[in-house]
Amino acid sequence: MPGQISSKPMNDKFDHEKLDRIVAQAHAERDAREQGYRARALKMYPWICGRCAREFTRENLQELTVHHRDHDHDNNPPDGSNWELLCIYCHDNEHARYADYVKGGEYGHGQQAQDEVTHNPFADLKKLMKNDV
Repeated sequence: MPGQISSKPMNDKFDHEKLDRIVAQAHAERDAREQGYRARALKMYPWICGRCAREFTRENLQELTVHHRDHDHDNNPPDGSNWELLCIYCHDNEHARYADYVKGGEYGHGQQAQDEVTHNPFADLKKLMKNDV
């Protein structure tokens, strides 16, 4: 019956513990996967941001990220052809630009918005100017 609460007792502690284990395992697997391709990329490429050319040392290496050129984090070819090293700022900018691209289509927001404009504020300008005189 809709709206009726189940009569099964729910063990919140067990459900939360199970969920916590699943999330922790997913995070650990992601971190291990990232460490694998990150370590390989750092061995392959010079420690320089591919966009702004900022150079990195061991002291600030945590600010250098591995960017997947095709935005597919599971595409990690052994030759590193899908990776580029970007500083955290350029990496964030790249993902923001990609999100704009996905949202706005091939030409981004500007061209699409221009194509959709239907109102012309100057359509009756001549008429309005005649009435003003």
